Amino acid sequence: MSRMSRRLFAGAMLGGLVTAGGAAAWGVTTGNADNAANDDKARREAPTTALRGMWLASVTNRDWPSRSGLTAKQQRAELIAHLDTAVQRRLNAVIFQVRPAADALWPSPYEPWSQYLTGTQGKNPGWDPLGTAVKEAHARGLELHAWFNPYRVALHDDPTKLVASHPARKHPDWVVPYGGKLYYNPGIPAVRAFVEKAMLDAVRRYPVDAVHWDDYFYPYPVAGQTFDDDAAYDEYGGGFPNRAAWRRDNIDKLVRETAAQIKKIRPGTQFGISPFGVWRNAATDPLGSDTKAGVQTYDDLYADTRKWVRKHWIDYICPQLYWNIGFAAADYAKLVPWWANVAKGSGTRLYVGEALYKAGDPAQPAAWQKPGELSKHLTFARDYPQVRGHVFFSAREVKEDKIGAMARVVADHYKRRVNPPR
Repeated sequence: MSRMSRRLFAGAMLGGLVTAGGAAAWGVTTGNADNAANDDKARREAPTTALRGMWLASVTNRDWPSRSGLTAKQQRAELIAHLDTAVQRRLNAVIFQVRPAADALWPSPYEPWSQYLTGTQGKNPGWDPLGTAVKEAHARGLELHAWFNPYRVALHDDPTKLVASHPARKHPDWVVPYGGKLYYNPGIPAVRAFVEKAMLDAVRRYPVDAVHWDDYFYPYPVAGQTFDDDAAYDEYGGGFPNRAAWRRDNIDKLVRETAAQIKKIRPGTQFGISPFGVWRNAATDPLGSDTKAGVQTYDDLYADTRKWVRKHWIDYICPQLYWNIGFAAADYAKLVPWWANVAKGSGTRLYVGEALYKAGDPAQPAAWQKPGELSKHLTFARDYPQVRGHVFFSAREVKEDKIGAMARVVADHYKRRVNPPR
């Protein structure tokens, strides 16, 4: 999402190991008999509860608001329109990005108003987007999951461009420039305590149904650059066998501490995470998936997503499985069973992140030019009881639906509204 979007990473981070062969082969070999079988499976009785969600991204004005500087009335009208679209598509949850980059879409005492509202970081937009979103979503029977990015500070690397009151300006030692962006350093305990406090302020103020994180922990690797956390590692890394283990422990602490505080502040509020879809390749670890991804969350983002599920530190996990069925380097049909097995018996619900944004994009493999690809995903996943729902990226595509892929999902799978799992 301009942040070479997490969604672009779903393809780009498979590195040079990705070819279009899997997609092309699927398109050629799937015949009428297979289509008939898929249609028959799609017509099965829908589950009585399932998450049907969409992400609503504010970073770089990706989904909302459509541009910065709109009036409060215009912003509110656009937000309400997205909620109404969710209802029309028979969805039951909206995952609303309210802290895109160490900022806020509510009157936070800790961080500035987001620049994506007014065009100026720290400028009051004249209304409360998160408060309105919670109220209006609930009035429509929708869950509202508040989506935060813990450590991203800015999509540029110049601290002087931040508003003077920004915590990153007051604590320059907290910040690491990397890959043309600014990040808080996850290895500093004071940073972890601060970002937890800043995010959880929203939970204290509003009856959000969930706290939601996406796939950004330590930043995605940038060739030829080093994330400079030497000083923090020297000070806090004692007792760990290596820097990687220390970094993973930093992220583990963030997850565990946030989970515990959510339960104290607002019992019943869920905690969910949507990571990049590959924990580790099987070639790296026999417990990993049959994939050939160029990025592995365990090794590159220092996020042990499998552990979080198995230990039930989180209420749900929603891996971004943004590849088509038959894609050679990361096959949807191999990743769904892998994640289902991870979630089995854990108590952590499994939802699947779906790449609606790829449908009809001419830059994508042949499978994504077919309106039925996403519907096939839901048909396939239905055979795995651990899969309790799907979330679509993102709201703009849910509305525009340029080749009818979302309409096909609704017609095949969402014939009536259902409640989300609890």
